[in-house]
Amino acid sequence: MKHAFVTGGGGDIGAAIGLRATAAGYRVCLVDLDANRVQEHAATLSGAIGLQCDVTDEASVEAALDAATQQIGSVPDLVVNCAGIARFGPLIEQTLADFRRVLDVNLTSGFIVGRAAARPMVARGSGCIVNVTSINGISPAPNSGAYPASKSGLAALTELMAVEWGPLGLRVNAVAPGFIDAGLSTPFFANPSVRRLREQAVPTRRLGSAADIAEAVIFLGSDAASYVNGHQLVVDGGASRALLALLPREVAAP
Repeated sequence: MKHAFVTGGGGDIGAAIGLRATAAGYRVCLVDLDANRVQEHAATLSGAIGLQCDVTDEASVEAALDAATQQIGSVPDLVVNCAGIARFGPLIEQTLADFRRVLDVNLTSGFIVGRAAARPMVARGSGCIVNVTSINGISPAPNSGAYPASKSGLAALTELMAVEWGPLGLRVNAVAPGFIDAGLSTPFFANPSVRRLREQAVPTRRLGSAADIAEAVIFLGSDAASYVNGHQLVVDGGASRALLALLPREVAAP
């Protein structure tokens, strides 16, 4: 049975990825800093395990990967870096501690987890890594702090991994969520006015779901994407391409 190792498994999107991976025939290991939440999510999935893990700590990541490999019986076939945090507010008011923390969790963890997982994958000669980025890393939103930089950096790291590890049998891609009504964005979209405006800004006229992101992740990890490497798949209903559609085409007569 295939093995999927998913960080951020205590969150909405990580849990959705675990659910979709289970349906696709993977045995799943969800990891998260929040032990209670990740174990609750894992308990809902057939054959899944949930482990506490600090993705910013090398020893913690190595221990989680070793435990998952031992319990599932194989090194991961698919690794998904979905752990993420944000510290919102004006950039000029951001503390250095908050800025560094966001970079550590969102970007540096992608290197720590990716490198640790790649070593046994390379020894086997195959494996897939999918990093969860964001359209905020493509078009930064004001008051997002270090979040856009962290996600843009993760996209660049994805490309580097693909170039260096492709010849060794690995594929590395990214999924960039748009306006997703889950996880960090749930409180944001609880405001009816904000929700309505964002829905209108999306050509498909709806917000995305955690399941939408999970589908994209599993596709990139599948044989159907065997020739896809170093790609960032934007899953946003067309929102990032809709600027001109939101602007008036005609100027009113004076």
